[in-house]
Amino acid sequence: MTRTLLRGRVLEFVAEPQGPDDQASYRLIEDGAILIENGRIVQTGPFSTALAESAEVIDHRPHLLLPGFIDAHIHFPQMQVIGSYAAALLEWLEKYTFIAEQRFADPEHAERIASRFFDELIRHGTTTAAAYCSVHPQSVDAFFSEAGKRNMAMIGGKVMMDRNAPEALRDTPQTGFDDTVRLIEAWHGRGRAHYAITPRFAITSSPEQMEMAQALAQSYPDCHIQTHLSENLDEIAFARSLYPNLRDYTGIYEHYGLLGPKTLLGHAIHLSEREVSLLAETRSVAVFCPTSNLFIGSGLFDLDRLRRADVRIAVATDVGGGTSYSMLRTLDEGYKVLQLRGQRLDPLRSIYMATLGNARALGLEDEIGTLRAGSAADIVVLDARATPQMDLRMETVETLAEELFLLQTCGDDRAVRETYVAGRPLKGMLAP
Repeated sequence: MTRTLLRGRVLEFVAEPQGPDDQASYRLIEDGAILIENGRIVQTGPFSTALAESAEVIDHRPHLLLPGFIDAHIHFPQMQVIGSYAAALLEWLEKYTFIAEQRFADPEHAERIASRFFDELIRHGTTTAAAYCSVHPQSVDAFFSEAGKRNMAMIGGKVMMDRNAPEALRDTPQTGFDDTVRLIEAWHGRGRAHYAITPRFAITSSPEQMEMAQALAQSYPDCHIQTHLSENLDEIAFARSLYPNLRDYTGIYEHYGLLGPKTLLGHAIHLSEREVSLLAETRSVAVFCPTSNLFIGSGLFDLDRLRRADVRIAVATDVGGGTSYSMLRTLDEGYKVLQLRGQRLDPLRSIYMATLGNARALGLEDEIGTLRAGSAADIVVLDARATPQMDLRMETVETLAEELFLLQTCGDDRAVRETYVAGRPLKGMLAP
């Protein structure tokens, strides 16, 4: 039976870093090895003790070997929306996004974009993502089918939206329910697929549809739930006008039983004290989307406030409001957002968030986000000398934290030398 042994500088996190000097939060093996068999990690340790004689050795020195990046919030149908000019969120949705998503009624279009979508994830070192599909069930079929071909662990779901959207993008409470049931039964737990019940956000779902989403959550408690929360002030005002009997925006999801440890709430910028406490109490996940928040001008995420309240936090690209598939670029923008807040996102915590941190936020840390024996062999190879300017800067880098910060601030897909999914090197197979 074929075994593969990856050699390089092996880095994985074992705990959330408490600062840039927290060496206990990670394990770094300067000449390390990861032994892979049947898509899973068999052993991680020093190369000198590895079972190299029984494996094909692939030498990635001097590059870093890390768990593959994880993206906690991304829109698969928005590939052709990236870089679209608009003044604010609701205008951007109406002018570009809703138009682009209507094309996913065509299965061939959905299949084409799904193929390109997973190419881009792999190109940028992302091995798992939580994705929104369109309202069309065929978009979900295309999404999970393509993920299955590449054996990628993916979370995804059909958006449910029965109002405040073009007619071609609206379902009904009953069809949204029925389509979601069929898709869960078809895909959830098939291979590495995880389904997410996905009411797009309160603005596009009527009370009747929210009741259907609640029924789905009760019937399928092992599915994730994903939606949007408090991204934009106009959005908040609109949502509250649609549910005037409820206390606040978060209270809408609370009322319909949609908060909990498997709930991913995109953005979560403008929150009251009650809402912050509610997220902490329900163990719901606030997803930090810095690139799109800056691009659309939505606001500045308050990481320290949520951490003090013990709110669980993830980080994500939010393509196509986000302008890059790269988690490195996303972390760079996150650093800048927090600089404006007078806060710090040190490089250890950054890389932790994009790997083990996001795995924990998704409840998948037993499968992804680590290099432990038994974990899926989803691995990214990072080169901190990928560009001339990075190579020059590396001449003066002395610590791991400095190297990671250079990758975070100057790295992109060029810094990703290879992306392994279940032990298979997939980036090198992509067309240039």
